[in-house]
Amino acid sequence: MLIARTLPDLRSACAHLRLTANSLALVPTMGALHEGHRTLVRAGVASGAATVASIFVNPLQFGPNEDLSRYPRDEAGDLAALQAEGCALAWLPDVETMYPAVEATTITVEGPAKGWEGDARPGHFRGVATVCAKLFGQVRPDRAYFGEKDWQQLQVVKRMVADLLLPLEIVGVPTVREADGLAMSSRNRFLSKEEREKAPVLIGTLRATALRLTSGEPAGQALADARVALQSQGFGVDYFALVEGATLLPVAQAVSGARLIAVAKLGPVRLLDNIGIG
Repeated sequence: MLIARTLPDLRSACAHLRLTANSLALVPTMGALHEGHRTLVRAGVASGAATVASIFVNPLQFGPNEDLSRYPRDEAGDLAALQAEGCALAWLPDVETMYPAVEATTITVEGPAKGWEGDARPGHFRGVATVCAKLFGQVRPDRAYFGEKDWQQLQVVKRMVADLLLPLEIVGVPTVREADGLAMSSRNRFLSKEEREKAPVLIGTLRATALRLTSGEPAGQALADARVALQSQGFGVDYFALVEGATLLPVAQAVSGARLIAVAKLGPVRLLDNIGIG
């Protein structure tokens, strides 16, 4: 596996990979890799592409009340995991490389970036869109892979790529879960033992609510009951909503392509999850 830490090294490595592969795939990450990330890399490799994984903890997507320094980092472990999955190139830029002091451009996405995480974390999607656009420009991949766990993020990136006519395909990969259903996340390590045991209640509530909605029950009552059920288990519910999958606009019934999205907090950890219905 090649490793690049500067733009000249990245360009040289990508040019080399283009000589031996018919396409390039990109898996953007912030490191602290788990099975979900590894699944994205495997999807890229399985497509026949030379797969590039970036590791960059992006300061632009952290809000003023979010602790950037607390985000888990494990470069040696991450590189070993990438190599084991057949990753062809690891791209590890520093902040100065990604955000030179002279720069004056960021990307703001409306549409699917509005509401939900957009409200809970002002400026977050500006950071996501900007760093993704930079990574796409640096690597020039044919495809980029994102997990469906961060459903709103996936729709934001798809919208940006479509609107800016960027020449790549965005591929969503189904959420990877622990044996008890908890969506894998780098932040799960911050759950206490008791919180970790309780955390699967979220996916259980999503699945139970989906059954009610697909059986024809009114969304308003089913969603309200879900919030109460989570709160009774000690969760702080940021939102629990039924939305149209691509736009993230609320819908009143289980229409085709609808998505149940939720964020519920246990201790210091915001658990984010979603499932498709309809």
